[in-house]
Amino acid sequence: MTSSSDRSPAVDVLSTRTYEIRTYGCQMNVHDSERLAGLLEDAGYVRAPEDSDGEADVVVFNTCAVRENADNKLYGNLGHLAPKKASRPGMQIAVGGCLAQKDRDTIVKRAPWVDVVFGTHNIGKLPVLLERARVQEEAQVEIAESLEAFPSTLPTRRDSAYAAWVSISVGCNNTCTFCIVPALRGKEKDRRPGDILAEIEALVAEGVSEITLLGQNVNAYGSDIGDREAFSKLLRACGTIDGLERVRFTSPHPRDFTDDVIAAMAETPNVMPQLHMPLQSGSDPVLKAMRRSYRQERFLGIIEKVRAAIPHAAISTDIIVGFPGETEEDFQQTLHVVREARFAQAFTFQYSKRPGTPAADMDGQIPKKVVQERYERLVALQEEISWEENKKQVGRTLELMVAEGEGRKDDTTHRLSGRAPDNRLVHFTKPGQEVRPGDVVTVEVTYAAPHHLLAEGPVLDVRRTRAGDAWEKRTAEKAAKPAGVLLGLPKVGVPEPLPAVTGGCAVD
Repeated sequence: MTSSSDRSPAVDVLSTRTYEIRTYGCQMNVHDSERLAGLLEDAGYVRAPEDSDGEADVVVFNTCAVRENADNKLYGNLGHLAPKKASRPGMQIAVGGCLAQKDRDTIVKRAPWVDVVFGTHNIGKLPVLLERARVQEEAQVEIAESLEAFPSTLPTRRDSAYAAWVSISVGCNNTCTFCIVPALRGKEKDRRPGDILAEIEALVAEGVSEITLLGQNVNAYGSDIGDREAFSKLLRACGTIDGLERVRFTSPHPRDFTDDVIAAMAETPNVMPQLHMPLQSGSDPVLKAMRRSYRQERFLGIIEKVRAAIPHAAISTDIIVGFPGETEEDFQQTLHVVREARFAQAFTFQYSKRPGTPAADMDGQIPKKVVQERYERLVALQEEISWEENKKQVGRTLELMVAEGEGRKDDTTHRLSGRAPDNRLVHFTKPGQEVRPGDVVTVEVTYAAPHHLLAEGPVLDVRRTRAGDAWEKRTAEKAAKPAGVLLGLPKVGVPEPLPAVTGGCAVD
């Protein structure tokens, strides 16, 4: 524990207190931050303006431990807040997420002005820990070793009125040598299908029309409950929910990607023709060193089957460049897979050493200059392929779900933006009639760039939706409430949740 002299004195708790959450890392952290926001608002906090820059009464860091400089970035940000906290009585700082789970007491030793440190398994304790730190004027470090409650049972403040994340499992049973997250999130734990579907139905009742199923290895769902086809059954069950227009999932593992999942994707109309399939490397020796339980032939075979069943599917991937021991020949094999798979998009990363992972101690660490050069070649190739694949979309008629905040130049170009079924971003001409985020428009693609499409002609059709109604209702309430949606699962008809939580990892 840290002495009270390192913290701000107590403040009048009857006044309205504001909060800010800074999120790093994968989609699981984004989803967990929605839960943290819901918990704080349930406790009476109000979200600070987006440009508050650390002026909130409570600043929460939801951290990631994947990247090499993750801890340096955290302590740099904490250092930036130290003088602000010293000059503002009652301000509190909390650190959670994977880095908090990993470093524990180190955080308050290096940054003694931090009030609360909590882990990936006990995010529901944040309001209690903040209050305890305020009353006791002492840092509260509480890291649960196992899950206390599935985050989906906690209140949620969603940024979107029309799209939502739904976690179906937590943890990971894999042992990839580059990844520390499974050690921090624990073994895979699956939610019961009934709990998942009840949450989705509750979201749809609130106006949500698109959900994304989340799991650290989302298609391994079922291993914990003893049903190898549980994930494909879940996808098909989502297809029976009235009002649910779009279903996506991320991120699957090639090892667990079976034919029944491909069939469920192809045969369930609201499961979108989109697949994110992490490759990591195209070289069999590197994949073996990474402890990835598939090889190049198996990966390309999955891509071929998906394309045969869903011809218009857009497939994206993750790739790591410069893994220890990677030769130029190994790298050429990665380029070969990229050419063969023709990904619509690739999230490419330069390998970064993470203490605590087997790869950090491997021989053959690649010089930074070599990694950078290979990375640039990979990016150039993927940019070329992405552009070519997008050009194939020109002339197609697409239904777009209108998005909020995804077109950074929409105001100056007098356009709106939306997502196609395959998740491509499309900017389209603003029609004469009102169009709201969550509504659906039909457009014809007229131009392609590597990372987006344009529909410069008139909008062919506008369909007002319940999701658009939900967005409109939320917008109308902004004057009275903070932006967002506070959702608590209904008490009637929802099975008691299992004691399990969301997890997930990504390379970013």
